[in-house]
Amino acid sequence: MSKYFYIALTSIRSKLAYFREIGSKTIFLFVVLYIFLCLWRVTFAETNQTTLGGLSLKQMLWYLVVTESIIMSLPPIATLVDQDVRTGTLAMQLVRPMSYPLNMLASTSGERVLSFVINFIVGSIIALMFVGPLDLQFQGFVMFLLLLPLSFALDFTIYFLIGLAAFWLEDTTGLTLIYSRMTMILGGMLIPLELFPEGWQQVLRILPFSAIVYGPARIFVTGDLSLFLSILAQQFVAILLFTFVICIVYNTALKRVFSHGG
Repeated sequence: MSKYFYIALTSIRSKLAYFREIGSKTIFLFVVLYIFLCLWRVTFAETNQTTLGGLSLKQMLWYLVVTESIIMSLPPIATLVDQDVRTGTLAMQLVRPMSYPLNMLASTSGERVLSFVINFIVGSIIALMFVGPLDLQFQGFVMFLLLLPLSFALDFTIYFLIGLAAFWLEDTTGLTLIYSRMTMILGGMLIPLELFPEGWQQVLRILPFSAIVYGPARIFVTGDLSLFLSILAQQFVAILLFTFVICIVYNTALKRVFSHGG
C-alpha cells in the first residue's frame, strides 16, 4: 500500500503547483458563505427563532463551512475515468503493477484532502469573522475526523462508477451533473435535513448523499453520538455495496478492453 500513499503525496505536491487555481476557489467560497450568512440571518429574523433544524445561526454557518468545503474539494473523478476509457489510456494503465481503481483513489484522494483543508481553513476564518468561534466539542471533532475520510471514499466509489459508464455511453457528463446536483440538494449541503418536510427526511437519511455531506457536517457542529453511529454504519454499508458493484462493472468492462484493444 506504500506505493498508493506516494501516489497521493505526489498528487498533493502537484496540486500545490497550481496555487492560483486554489486561490480562485477560496474567493468563490468567501462569496458563497457571505451570501448564505446574509440569507440565514434574514431567515432567523423573519421566523423569530433562535434555532432552525436544531441549529443556531452560528452553528448553521459553521455547518455550511463544512458542507461547502466537502463539495468544493471534489476532484473530477468521473471525468478522469471517462477520459481514460475513451482515449484508450486505461489500456496502458492496466500494464502497470498496480490496481487502476486504487491508483485513481489515491491520486484523487490526495488532491481532495488538500483542497478540503484549504477550503476549511478559509471557511473557518470567514465564520470567525462573522459569527465567532464554534463551541466545538472534542468528542464531536474526533467523530468528524472519523467520518470525513469515509465520506470521501463513498463519494469516490459513486463517481468512479459513473466514469466506468463511459464503456457503454459516449459521454458521462450528464450523469456526473445529475449526481453532483443530487448530492448538493438531497445531501443537505445548503439546508440541513431537519428542515425538509418530515415525509422526505426519512427517505433522505437512507440515501448515500446524507452520509457524504450532511452527516460529517452535522456531527462537527453538534457532536451527536447516536447520529455518528448511524452515519458510520451507513457509510460502511454503502461503501461495501458500491465497491461490490464496482468489482462487477469493472471486470465486465475489462472484457471490452481486451476484446477491442483499448
